[in-house]
Amino acid sequence: MKLHELSPAAGSAVKPFRKGRGAGSGNGKTAGKGHKGQNARSGGGVKPGFEGGQLPLYRRLPKRGFTNHFATVYTVVNVETLNCFEEGAVVDMAALMAAGIVRKENDGLKILGRGEITKKLTVRANVFSASAKEKIEAVGGTAEEV
Repeated sequence: MKLHELSPAAGSAVKPFRKGRGAGSGNGKTAGKGHKGQNARSGGGVKPGFEGGQLPLYRRLPKRGFTNHFATVYTVVNVETLNCFEEGAVVDMAALMAAGIVRKENDGLKILGRGEITKKLTVRANVFSASAKEKIEAVGGTAEEV
């Protein structure tokens, strides 16, 4: 097989319509926009959620709850996830990010106790749950609060 012999699977590639290229194209003159009106104009159309002047749904529904913008948001990792590290390794935020377990740092690292841990590790985090600390130390590891 050569490069010029390659082609997409039948029916997978659809050629885009070339709008406003004359009557013979089947999409000329108004280019599929009909005659006049808001949607025929350049930049026309309505914003998402607009209901033609009727009170929109997001305004009809009551406001609920409260978001504390000053709350501490921890990146949460369970002890069962830590088994992917080598015996005796130091596990901190940098190590978790390098391993691809954590994507975002947030305000710190919190270790929770779901699952079992089988390796002796030094875990450095901002917060530990009681069960997580207990499980890490039961295997001979250390749980250091940063």
